[in-house]
Amino acid sequence: MPLQLKADSYPSLSCVDALDQFPSNTAHEWLVASVYAGHCFEFQARAVSIDAIGVRTLALSHRIRDGVRQQVVQHLDGPSVSVERRSIAGHLAWFPSSDADPLSPEAWADHVAEHYDIELKDQTRVAERDAVELRFSPSDSQRYHHAWWVDQATGLLLKHVLSDAQGRVLETFQITQLHSPSAYKGDVRGDIGREVLRVKDSRVLDQSWQATWLPEGFVEQPVEPGLQSNQRVYSDGLAAVSVFVSPVSQSMLQEGVHRIGVSTAAVSLIDAGDQTWQLIGIGELPAELLQRIVQSVQFE
Repeated sequence: MPLQLKADSYPSLSCVDALDQFPSNTAHEWLVASVYAGHCFEFQARAVSIDAIGVRTLALSHRIRDGVRQQVVQHLDGPSVSVERRSIAGHLAWFPSSDADPLSPEAWADHVAEHYDIELKDQTRVAERDAVELRFSPSDSQRYHHAWWVDQATGLLLKHVLSDAQGRVLETFQITQLHSPSAYKGDVRGDIGREVLRVKDSRVLDQSWQATWLPEGFVEQPVEPGLQSNQRVYSDGLAAVSVFVSPVSQSMLQEGVHRIGVSTAAVSLIDAGDQTWQLIGIGELPAELLQRIVQSVQFE
């Protein structure tokens, strides 16, 4: 079964503390500040995304209402496309830690530092805002390199560059205008928005399954209400992989590796009992690693 946490196991994330994260002096402090910012600041922005597909201009909106984060991305080029994502405010990633609550920003920052060498670079400017640059170099060859530019005033991520081991840039995301970010007043807690987002999933699987191999540092994440029961999410803190399992029907994807923008999709088939299942893994990992994850799935 997917990893689920009891409602009372979600810590309350005080957005009042978001402003107390500054000034930050170390890479670890900037990582923690970025988590608070992502959950506690409301803003409007313009951004550009560049990858193998091309260049896209975006309008971004981030609000918090009734315990739910509302994130809207509107494509400003070509056909009018608007994508809205709702998630539980304060629903944090889960990483085991001996020194901090596993659902805390500090535990996440500690976990990232275990698997990436983090370098705090000189201060710079992005989108007419003072920023600090963080460079993440993986401690092995099983993941990509990341570079972040974090807003000094809020902790919001202004720019993200993803590159491979050879230094080839795979994706660049950059905010070009950040309009009047304001801190949300009050607390956000991971269980407050659960009933708002809860939907009935009619596609509950009878089979239990699990990926039996993951790159070092990848940890299964707790599912949010509303996610499909046939989905698992694994993360090392920066990279994430989603694995989906569904019974084979007449319409299915071809086995093998597919490129979806900067992401890779690996598709495999497996027989379990009298049923054939289609396994799909999607994430920002080298293709051979994603295939190994998908091919390690076993049914109980």
